[in-house]
Amino acid sequence: MDAFAVAIATGIVLGTVSPRQTFRLAWHFGLFQFLMPVVGWMAGLSVERFLSAYDHWLAFGLLAVIGGKMIYEATTREGREEAGRDPTRGVSLVVLSVATSVDALAVGLSLGVLRVGIWYPAVVIGMVACSLTAAGLHLGRRIGETAGRRMEVVGGAILVGIGVKILFGHLFG
Repeated sequence: MDAFAVAIATGIVLGTVSPRQTFRLAWHFGLFQFLMPVVGWMAGLSVERFLSAYDHWLAFGLLAVIGGKMIYEATTREGREEAGRDPTRGVSLVVLSVATSVDALAVGLSLGVLRVGIWYPAVVIGMVACSLTAAGLHLGRRIGETAGRRMEVVGGAILVGIGVKILFGHLFG
């Protein structure tokens, strides 16, 4: 659901969503959602304590930076369009992919502790994330068309809110 929400915010920012952008975002989110449980599962108990102590801070920081950047750009643009503002490319794509899949790392660690096979759950998680990302991206595009630039601020706030939710969920949950 985090990937879905981030995809909606990304669709709002993009405005026009090409099939290539849809593929890039859905593929990367699905791939990272598939890989993170596998990595967590393989990491095992030796690093579980270290990762679980900081994973929520990492996700919060990444989402807060990307969301804050979206809010800043939406409020300081003053009518001019910025060229090259595409969160489905480059560092932004990797940062968003990692930020939305950090919790999947913890799932993999848990499955490793329980000695449960990882491949079937990882494939299902990746496929669902890929599908929801594509749907969310196009839903966000429609919302952005209707509401315009002010939805970019809302999209950025959603990303920051997801980061806060992850942080408080781990600290107080």
